[in-house]
Amino acid sequence: MKLRFERLAELHDRVGESLGRSDWITVDPSMIERFADATLDHQWLHVDAERAAAGPFGTTIAHGFLTLSLLPAFFDTAFEIADTKMGINYGLNRVRFTDVVPAGSRLRAHFKLLAFDAIAGGAQMVVEASIEREGATKPVCVAESVTRRYV
Repeated sequence: MKLRFERLAELHDRVGESLGRSDWITVDPSMIERFADATLDHQWLHVDAERAAAGPFGTTIAHGFLTLSLLPAFFDTAFEIADTKMGINYGLNRVRFTDVVPAGSRLRAHFKLLAFDAIAGGAQMVVEASIEREGATKPVCVAESVTRRYV
């Protein structure tokens, strides 16, 4: 269930708390192929099903950066801040790809607010995103996303 915050300022007192979790997203072979085309990264492990079947994971796997690039979609379904007019990606503090994402996997993210700092016109937030693969015991990616939200 998507969390709703009426005002950006409400998050100031929620540092250390959960901001919810996203809906599931399926990372199918078509998505992996489109990402490969967009980034010009056509390594066989991602796009050659026949060769990947004989490889270490038995199938093609998503690019780590594809998993990371799903953060905006995950954010969108996890929580909203009603009084913000826009948000921008400001950067990343830490990113770790801790497990593979086989083609056809379903992923979702859990969010935790690590920092909240007022800036002119809004706030800068550091949010930990722990991305899980359905049925797996450990996350596939853990990242600290730095975003700026403006009211």
